[in-house]
Amino acid sequence: MTPLLQVHQLSVWLENRCVVGPVSFELEQAESLTILGETGAGKSLLLKAIIGALPEPFTSQGEIWLSGQALHSMSAGGREKLWGRVFSILPQEPSQALDPLMSLSRQAEEVPELLRGSDQKTSWDLCRRLFASVGLGGHEQKYPVQLSGGMAQRGAYVCAVSGGGEILIADEPTKGLDDQSRERLVDMLQQYRQQGALLTVTHDIEVAEQLGGTMLVMHQGDVVEQGEAVSILAQPQHRYTHQLITAHPRHWSFRNTHQPGAVLLQVSQLKMAVGNLVLFEDLSFELRAGEVLGISGPSGCGKSTLCQAVLGLREPLAGHVEYLQPLAAGQKLKLYQDPPGAFASHVTLGTLIEDICRQYRIDAKVPESLMQRLHLHPKLLQQSASQVSGGELQRFAILRVLLLQPKLLIADEPTTRLDPSTAQETLSLILDVAREVNCALLLVSHEKSMLEKVCHRVIELSPEAATIRDTFSVTEPPLPA
Repeated sequence: MTPLLQVHQLSVWLENRCVVGPVSFELEQAESLTILGETGAGKSLLLKAIIGALPEPFTSQGEIWLSGQALHSMSAGGREKLWGRVFSILPQEPSQALDPLMSLSRQAEEVPELLRGSDQKTSWDLCRRLFASVGLGGHEQKYPVQLSGGMAQRGAYVCAVSGGGEILIADEPTKGLDDQSRERLVDMLQQYRQQGALLTVTHDIEVAEQLGGTMLVMHQGDVVEQGEAVSILAQPQHRYTHQLITAHPRHWSFRNTHQPGAVLLQVSQLKMAVGNLVLFEDLSFELRAGEVLGISGPSGCGKSTLCQAVLGLREPLAGHVEYLQPLAAGQKLKLYQDPPGAFASHVTLGTLIEDICRQYRIDAKVPESLMQRLHLHPKLLQQSASQVSGGELQRFAILRVLLLQPKLLIADEPTTRLDPSTAQETLSLILDVAREVNCALLLVSHEKSMLEKVCHRVIELSPEAATIRDTFSVTEPPLPA
């Protein structure tokens, strides 16, 4: 039987240098293939090479067969005609995939209308069922700016699959989602696989485990391990795979023993809402200099809204936020959940960093040192924000805020775009620098095991109530063999 998708000796080149591959694999009908690897390993470049979306000056070599048809001999324009019809594509950044001027429903309806010639009623009935299946029933008329990161990701999923393509290509589909939303989306991916096939890129070990099927492990552009997912995750043969698995937060031995200082701010009986929907109320807490305070809760519960209130960017319905220590410009900063939206796309990253150093009179050696600690290669300074991976851009966002040595840093999902190894190193750097300058850190994350390890206290938000608790020791799970 001819495989649905067959890739043979596919490689990606940058001028005269091979940066990915060669890679070979087969994907059968109703099967799942997961590509696991660190940030910048070349996973997304491999997907783009398959669908014909490589940006210049990248080129590809090798063979790509779709049900026996030679895609590698087709032009990029020819392969583009397969997007949506054959390849349902769920991109890594939903904020970049969704039109900010169109409602979710209209964006999703357009797909079957344009690709399949469906009438508006048929398209709406299909999309309404899809929205309900991913927990977005009642949110169809909202615009992307009105959605949380997790809701935007699910909205992008509906837009991707409403065309009914044979192969769903999902690039980091679960980043930024809470446990419940992640499980729901994984279920949707598995259901979609039954009608075609699933090709997923992820650095999330748990997602790779749930999807099962076949797995490729990539490191620095090369495939270092290939086989059944259950076997690789249970008994990894390559040192890098073992390192990736054991870097999951549940295996961290780190505990935050730094003693916080004086109270920096007080939040009293805070009540926040979006429209007529009350997110939380009667929330009171204080944040001390040098303290790491976690914020957890399901997608859309108000985590980012709370951060906006603390920064003075959104007025509460009731209660207030009071700063007990004066903070100068640049001492109260936020590390945004969506790095592409926080960077100018028309200038190089090097220019952006130089501007900050010049404006705040920062020694040029400081960013050089931080780049080394963040594992950012100097050549990336010559690229724009759109030319680097999501994980690399996230680390540049971290570099930018750490340069200013803030007294209050709000980190909204700072490691969702990073593989476990890089996430551990990056978060350790944030904590180290925060400790060095006695910076208070408000850490937003869906990763409860991570919050347990690094925070002094955790605020858990939910539609029913907000609770605050001290972190505690948990039983460590066994490491893989």
